[in-house]
Amino acid sequence: MIKLNHKFVEFIPDALDDGVLYVSLTHGTAVHRCCCGCGREVVTPLTPTDWKLIFDGETVSLYPSIGNWNFPCRSHYWITQNRIEWAEDWDDWRIAAAEEKGRRMKAKFYGALEGGQLGDTDSVHEKARGKFWSRFWKD
Repeated sequence: MIKLNHKFVEFIPDALDDGVLYVSLTHGTAVHRCCCGCGREVVTPLTPTDWKLIFDGETVSLYPSIGNWNFPCRSHYWITQNRIEWAEDWDDWRIAAAEEKGRRMKAKFYGALEGGQLGDTDSVHEKARGKFWSRFWKD
């Protein structure tokens, strides 16, 4: 069984260590090297429509699963209480359906649906961070 250590940081380091999940609450991001061993950087934005982080005081979990569909390895796994739980590979149609569902969720959450198409994803992520953090800090 593969186990990750978690490290809360302000900034994600340039060089990532294997087996470490770096979490920047400041920047709403968790980053690690792919757990299959291919060494690719996996970035999981922590927003209401992307990944959710659970910290129980000792371990971290990310929800939903990590599907590295654009990597040659196509690894798919869950990070649950610092442990890697491997999941099945998905067919292309299932990946496309999940991506479409994600676009619709973002559009609904951020009100960015225009003419049936989601607008600029960078601006959606900026809106996400702004709305998310505005709950904690008032200008």
